[in-house]
Amino acid sequence: MDGRPYIGRFAPSPSGHLHFGSLIAAVASFCDAKSNHGTWLLRIENLDPPREVEGCADDILRTLEGFGLVWDNVVQYQSKRHHLYNSALHKLKGLGMTFECACSRKDLATVGGLDFYPGTCRNGISHYKEEKSIRFQVSKSFIENVTYDDLVQGSQNMLKSALGDFILRRADGYFAYHLAVVIDDAEQGITNIVRGADLMDSTPRHLLLQDALSFKSPLYAHIPLAYNIMEDKLSKSTKAFPIQIQNAPNQIYDALKFLGQSEVGIDSPENMLSQAIHQWDISKVPKSSNTYWT
Repeated sequence: MDGRPYIGRFAPSPSGHLHFGSLIAAVASFCDAKSNHGTWLLRIENLDPPREVEGCADDILRTLEGFGLVWDNVVQYQSKRHHLYNSALHKLKGLGMTFECACSRKDLATVGGLDFYPGTCRNGISHYKEEKSIRFQVSKSFIENVTYDDLVQGSQNMLKSALGDFILRRADGYFAYHLAVVIDDAEQGITNIVRGADLMDSTPRHLLLQDALSFKSPLYAHIPLAYNIMEDKLSKSTKAFPIQIQNAPNQIYDALKFLGQSEVGIDSPENMLSQAIHQWDISKVPKSSNTYWT
């Protein structure tokens, strides 16, 4: 920390209901913030309207409240923050750090570039298309190796050259997650990000953008992912079962156990979280987990 008051956040997408993996991330970020006498913000990441499920945003709010996970200040919605993303995109363009790309997924698949962008349009578009994405030119960054100390996973080091030029605004006009989350975290003054380890691959890209835009980088803590017997990674994309308010005490108990925290008694969600905050220790969170939940 650099002396700033602790500000954490939970930022779910309304593409599905909250599941046990979501609860683990919410409980971890909430307890870490409150144990540090900090603020816990809620942001709904509704950048991608085609993937939104009607009613999910409101259901997320009701579910969090039912689990005693009450946020500070007003809820922020990414759909209302496009002016901030446009401003940042304009600044990056002025710095010479972006370029237009006319490559479709089909185009990139033919050259093996779906996982790593091969730089096809970096020096100019070779074929005309009306719809073009905007990419961040990684090679323009002054950072060579992207390094940071993760509060759960330990020291991380990734070569900048291994990241590829990533998209900031898609060809359909929608802003990309990487740009939006960096702008939102900076604008909201986020100092600590506690989230799932499935987002670790995104963090080096976020650090590059933060440096390019002269933002202070928050501290990161990536918690392990939960699995269950019948499903792969517990995520909305695998249709993980939604958590239920009527089962909140038991599910909070399981979440804290998964996070390696000292045992709390089954009680109201508020009392359980109060006890969890009092004895929260992020150093006890495991780096990985083979735990399976039925």
